[in-house]
Amino acid sequence: MVNQRMAVIDFETTGISPGLGDRATEVAIVLTEGGVVVDRFQSLMNAGAYIPAFITQLTGITNAMVQAAPPAETVMAEAARFVGQTPMVAHNASFDRRYWVAELTRAGIEAQQPFACTVLLSRRVYPEAPSHKLGSLVSRFRLPQTGAAHRALADAEMAAELLAHIQNTLRMRHGVGNPDHAFLMGLQRISKAAVVKRLAGFGEALTGAEQR
Repeated sequence: MVNQRMAVIDFETTGISPGLGDRATEVAIVLTEGGVVVDRFQSLMNAGAYIPAFITQLTGITNAMVQAAPPAETVMAEAARFVGQTPMVAHNASFDRRYWVAELTRAGIEAQQPFACTVLLSRRVYPEAPSHKLGSLVSRFRLPQTGAAHRALADAEMAAELLAHIQNTLRMRHGVGNPDHAFLMGLQRISKAAVVKRLAGFGEALTGAEQR
């Protein structure tokens, strides 16, 4: 059992990239420990940015909703305090990390946390899966669907369920005794072929231990 605490995050946004001027409209973070959610943080945020109609259709978040929300800088300061130095996880982490860094920078806060990515991990641990979208993996593995997709808290909670499933697969199928955040980071950085070799080594070590 991995007891290390991790922070699983999801953003809803006005578009695909803060580099193009897009802003976050909602953030949710769930703290997990031993595969269990132990705390949650969620808030809409007012970044002063217009939400296009197609984004509202996708997420259900309206301009009126964010106009009534706290300022983005206030929300991000609270989110940073909530996370602390806890290592982070996201589904398609390159997207969420960009917004985490951009919105924290606007709030005058340094983003230091390393990010593991459940998309990269699922591609390496479940290469046979026809899709590595969050909803597809949740359905494939019959994980709890915690709410409407494309709202931050529901997506963060489902990503946390997927994270726990990946860790359990690494333990039970491949004999990885402690698939902690550092192990996951290392696994997602190497090629798929190297993953097969690395995980096979854990299985061989486990078999050898059982024979002694």
